[in-house]
Amino acid sequence: MPEQLEFFPIPSPCRGICQSDERGYCRGCMRNREERFQWQSMSDAQKYHVLRLCRQRWARRLRAEKAASTREEEPTQSSLF
Repeated sequence: MPEQLEFFPIPSPCRGICQSDERGYCRGCMRNREERFQWQSMSDAQKYHVLRLCRQRWARRLRAEKAASTREEEPTQSSLF
């Protein structure tokens, strides 16, 4: 499929946080090391693909944080013995 021409450049998703989490993704934009370093040389299609991956990673992180917070809030019954 031919690549569609874009009138405006695709901006970097960088938020200026630039810290890696335990899985190697940036805490600000959710890109991995390779995606961050190669952003300027990627085609528009590759950039859109990376942005889609970042949204998926962000949603996965939010779900994990929500699940962890609900586990912490659940009351536990103390043992009778």
